[in-house]
Amino acid sequence: MSKRDYYEVLGVSRDAGDDELKKAYRRCAMKYHPDRNPGDASAIESFKECKEAYEVLSDGGKRRMYDQHGHAAFEHGMGGGGGGPGGYADMGDIFGDIFGNIFGGGGGARGPRRGADVGYVMELDLEEAVAGIERRIEIPTLAECEPCKGTGSEDGKLDTCETCHGRGQVRFQRGIFSMQQPCPQCHGRGQTFSSPCPECRGAGRVEEEKVLSVKVPAGVDSGDRIRLTGEGEAGPPGSPPGDLYVEVRVRPHEIFVRDGDDLHCEVPIRISQAALGDVVRVPTLNGEAEIRIPAETQTGKVFRLRDKGVKSVRSRSTGDLYCKAVVETPVNLTAEQRELLDKFEATFVGDGARRHSPKSSTFFDGVKGFWDRMVS
Repeated sequence: MSKRDYYEVLGVSRDAGDDELKKAYRRCAMKYHPDRNPGDASAIESFKECKEAYEVLSDGGKRRMYDQHGHAAFEHGMGGGGGGPGGYADMGDIFGDIFGNIFGGGGGARGPRRGADVGYVMELDLEEAVAGIERRIEIPTLAECEPCKGTGSEDGKLDTCETCHGRGQVRFQRGIFSMQQPCPQCHGRGQTFSSPCPECRGAGRVEEEKVLSVKVPAGVDSGDRIRLTGEGEAGPPGSPPGDLYVEVRVRPHEIFVRDGDDLHCEVPIRISQAALGDVVRVPTLNGEAEIRIPAETQTGKVFRLRDKGVKSVRSRSTGDLYCKAVVETPVNLTAEQRELLDKFEATFVGDGARRHSPKSSTFFDGVKGFWDRMVS
């Protein structure tokens, strides 16, 4: 199934600014977050779609590439990391491969390439991502064969390839073009051997599970990547290994929803607390904090706790915690509580009752105006 346009996903115009993008993403994330839609597979997919769109459009370089080439800009992602906005193709490498093969690679034959990069996804709890963590991981990879030291030769003896004369590349003519490709005899190594290593069967590399310790810095978020140089697959003999890219994915939290360095949560309060005012305690990532609920608070009011969010992994500034008050309707009432509520409701009589319900008054005034327009 083809991907939707990123601007359409977020519901913004193609000239939307950073603030508009951020607000649109926040609305989308709050609407489709898995915590708000438990068990809803379509909501989870929509949440992922919103996050992917924002990750591209909020990055100046990626946005320019997307505006020029659409989703095709990310179809040649980093090896091991898959296609997509997490890592777009190096266009210089693409054109270099094409024109290098046709015209001879800038005047010199190319030796064996470095080992492949490897991608690994590390899932973290929100608390782990915020505080930072060191974790051991196991990754399947191709490592240098120990018995032959990566040469592929059982006795270590290597001969210059007679086909390419040690260059690792062969050149042939196709029409008016001079083409170049890895030597089919030595597979780009430039060397051959008579006795292949029995451990790796001459490949110079063997499959194994590598155990590594990864230090995750405090403040990372989903989509952030950590590069471990030289920890990817071993390359052919004489070439360096690739790199390992650890991509972070933060699991949904039962209380908080993260938006950049800010956190959002809902705080349930009783109707009496909302009407009379109160002080309530709320959780933060560093313990509890207090919120003073003023009298006559309506559901949906948001309270901001400065510096109670996430410390940025880049700027080291700290985000805020936004607590949304949600007035709960009481349930499982006793007979006494019902009687008290009946007496309380009886006090709302006549036109004077409307001054106690600001939203209700506005609503019914709107309804009256609607019907007046309908009958006129």
